[in-house]
Amino acid sequence: RLTITAGKLSAGDFFVLNAYAFDPRGQFMNWNVYGSGSYDWVMDKVGWSWGGVVDFNQRDWAFRAGYFLQGGVSNSNYFDMHIPERGQYLAELELRYAAFGQGGKLRLLGWFNRANMGSYSDALALPLSSANYPDITLTREVRTNYGFVVNLEQAITDQIGLFSRASWSPGKVEIMGWTECDSSFSLGTQIKGASWGRPDDRIGVGGVIEGLSEEARAYFAAGGLGVLIGDGRLNYRPEQIVEAYYAYKLDKWSTLTADYQYIVNPAYNADRGPVSIFAGRWHSEF
Repeated sequence: RLTITAGKLSAGDFFVLNAYAFDPRGQFMNWNVYGSGSYDWVMDKVGWSWGGVVDFNQRDWAFRAGYFLQGGVSNSNYFDMHIPERGQYLAELELRYAAFGQGGKLRLLGWFNRANMGSYSDALALPLSSANYPDITLTREVRTNYGFVVNLEQAITDQIGLFSRASWSPGKVEIMGWTECDSSFSLGTQIKGASWGRPDDRIGVGGVIEGLSEEARAYFAAGGLGVLIGDGRLNYRPEQIVEAYYAYKLDKWSTLTADYQYIVNPAYNADRGPVSIFAGRWHSEF
């Protein structure tokens, strides 16, 4: 089938999907466990953009491509209307297969941004007397960013599944919508509860290791600020996160989830943490 969708959309409803780690309403909550690390997910401040997706499906594979408007600047609620020379272009190949009698999917994503973005290196090259040095917003011009994601899901049994993602981008410009991350690797599992008499319950355990490019490290070490990180100093180490949750099905409408995250080197800083985060979540739909 060929499906064409256009309007105000979330790019994540079409790209980098994974059956075992994608929906924060009932699965993992950490952005780069359910997301894709260095993929700069195009969005406004609540996750939406205007765009379109063409999705072509065959039995054993699918190919989809999309175009979305970029924010006018990083983390903004207004969009750059220079169409089509600016925006985000994406293409993803999905391969479906069976291994050991169980289904699996391998998704390969490439993305390309053209937008008004600042440069880490240019910000460091500003005069030390510049206000709020190094202020990346003073270096904004139309630039290019790009990256790749390898995304795997594999059923082990009808009750157990594994997932893994690896991502990379060059890390030379500021992030537009997601979070500061230039490389990542995640791995985890989801287990359904039939074996203990709770077939609609789920347990998930996963982890992610993520890093910054050399340019980004130097910028944040000099006191630069990003979308989500920056505190005036940086004793750089890769950020490491482990997350576990239990989703308890209350009835056919509602699920109650307990979630725990353990974060080593939060915001890539060995002088911070480790940090434990406990969360509870009640999701109902009817």
